[in-house]
Amino acid sequence: MTELTLSWVLNQLNQNRKVALASVVSTSGSVPGKEGARLALTDLEIHGTVGGAGLEMKVISALKEMLSTAMKPCGEVVTYGLNKGAKGYEVKPLDSLCGGRVTVALEVLIPMPHILLMGGGHCAKAIAEACIPLNWKYSVQDSRADYASIDGAVETHHSCPRDFLMAEDSNTLSRFSDILLLGHDWKEDEERLLGLLFAGYKGRLGVIGSTAKWSAFTRVALEAGITQEKLDEVNCPIGLSIGAESPEEIAIAVLAEIISNHKGINL
Repeated sequence: MTELTLSWVLNQLNQNRKVALASVVSTSGSVPGKEGARLALTDLEIHGTVGGAGLEMKVISALKEMLSTAMKPCGEVVTYGLNKGAKGYEVKPLDSLCGGRVTVALEVLIPMPHILLMGGGHCAKAIAEACIPLNWKYSVQDSRADYASIDGAVETHHSCPRDFLMAEDSNTLSRFSDILLLGHDWKEDEERLLGLLFAGYKGRLGVIGSTAKWSAFTRVALEAGITQEKLDEVNCPIGLSIGAESPEEIAIAVLAEIISNHKGINL
């Protein structure tokens, strides 16, 4: 059961979902869960068990609260006394007749970024190379065959923006923590932007380009029915303002910005 739960956790992280995990680290007396028992959950599912009954209800409640607020990895260790009269500042009493104690490690795991590079040109390649030492995942989409494949990419999509987006929805797109529009053709980036916003992509969306380019995109998007609120969530231009000019410098600026967002740091 423990192996299955841990495998499930890794699968959820690979799908870019935050996971809250509870692990029984020690027990004494009569208890429902044994050492090594694990329970994990996302905002959609629960997997595994720490023994059931009131203990499990308390653990699930604690994990859900942690999951709802965590922006970075965090955790705590809690000891539950399985009877009404359990005392001590270090023990949380439960309405139980078991009489034992269970110590549980609670933690939130945050998936590492998985960036979709929509447009596989010089900046995309530089960003991909900069991802490697960070152990971040990246994928690429481009309508040009020669640019639709970058070494080390998890996914490669040689397709026009329309065909790619027709095969996706908000749920499938959620595997990407970040989508960057880096196209050589502003018309393709415009099509990508509208398609992603209409699809309901909820991750971090960024567009490379000037203020003039973004003004033109904004006008077209508003005319198409996209709300200003949705457009305000899009980041353009991308990257920290550090005077970056070369593709390699732009990659550093872009990844530094993603790091700050990933860790919940406002710069």
